[in-house]
Amino acid sequence: MAVPDFGGNVSRETLEDLRLFHDLLLKWNPKINLVSKSSIDDLWFRHIWDSAQLVEFCTEAENWVDIGSGGGFPALVVAICAKHSMPDRRVTMVESDVRKGAFLRTVVRELGLNAKILTQRVETVPALAADVLSARALTELPGLLAFAERHLHPDGTALFLKGETWEKEVQSARDSWSFTINAHRSKTNEAAAILEIKEITRV
Repeated sequence: MAVPDFGGNVSRETLEDLRLFHDLLLKWNPKINLVSKSSIDDLWFRHIWDSAQLVEFCTEAENWVDIGSGGGFPALVVAICAKHSMPDRRVTMVESDVRKGAFLRTVVRELGLNAKILTQRVETVPALAADVLSARALTELPGLLAFAERHLHPDGTALFLKGETWEKEVQSARDSWSFTINAHRSKTNEAAAILEIKEITRV
């Protein structure tokens, strides 16, 4: 099966690892529902390339933390892209579901990724002082900012992939939080955005 073009700069080695990840996910998905059945046929665009957009941000960050990692989006894609281009980057995935944690560990082991998995609820994990904190389809922005307050280094950056209601979520978050934000249009969905957020404090 041909891989749909992303338009990004992905090396041959990285693409091969992404193919292996893709195949592992297809193998595991019927058992533990890593992604919805409605999106499985569009796995490359809806999930893999959507996650790969984050790689162009925070290119020097070494301590990358992803919360609510689920099927590995965006965390495993970030780790795969870093494997050849930035081997010092360590990706930590926080995922409370034990079965999904087993899948994440399998991919990390088989692809030789510089990553670890914490099978805990994000609320109970000790502060991780992340250079980058990422999340996709976990909760609405006010809740994500509370997690960022706990786990993001004061000089760090939060990267949240958000859907069509992202502007309403930003407005709602302003009631309780102060932050700087750059909203970048998604390459895979014109109505969606990547929220790049810094300087997060409660108001």
